[in-house]
Amino acid sequence: MKITFINDFIGLFYPRVCLACGEVLMSYEETVCTTCRYLLPKTRYESLSDNPLSRMFRGQVPFKAVTSEFFFSKDGKVQSLMHNLKYKGETDAGLFLGQELGKSLHQSPLFNDADYLIPIPLHPKKEKTRGYNQSRVIAEGIAKETGLDIADECLFRKVYTETQTHKGRDERLKNVNGVFGLHNPDSLKGKHVILIDDVLTTGATMLSAGATLFNIPDIVISIATAACATN
Repeated sequence: MKITFINDFIGLFYPRVCLACGEVLMSYEETVCTTCRYLLPKTRYESLSDNPLSRMFRGQVPFKAVTSEFFFSKDGKVQSLMHNLKYKGETDAGLFLGQELGKSLHQSPLFNDADYLIPIPLHPKKEKTRGYNQSRVIAEGIAKETGLDIADECLFRKVYTETQTHKGRDERLKNVNGVFGLHNPDSLKGKHVILIDDVLTTGATMLSAGATLFNIPDIVISIATAACATN
């Protein structure tokens, strides 16, 4: 009772707000308010082997399954969560997105036999500047729901690249071509891994990372992101 009183008192001066809409959270709400949780636009692609996202990669890299948890649109609630995660240090937004995605993956026959989660790595210079890798934070949220281990020591980014924002598909492909490398690839031999990222747009980053990982014998690779662009 005393702790609740203290928290309520602090909340008068530093109110907790929803990271999706900015409204003040009720005492029983965490990170995202009840209304936003209900309104966030889910794709429900996790159990569809043939969906608009999987078709993006058809004839290029043979991913087993591809999904995103939410649709991303400009000025939408999902964009607000992503902005808070990537640029304002609100890692709780990433954990929330990961946990929502993890619940879907755990229930899907396409993903529930996976062995590891592999977050798309940042270049060490960029990660040092930001203080964390947003894809790793999302993977931590997924791990809480699925119990899967995070294998972030194998895939690494060996080239510092410019931001992908505002680049077209061809520019994105060129920007990430050959930027990934592998440490200890034998540890993933014959394993089903899920590549994790924040937003799936053109798929260029996943194509590059997937092409690198497919050098490992008998590996099975799927893709899961917190969101996907609507156009």
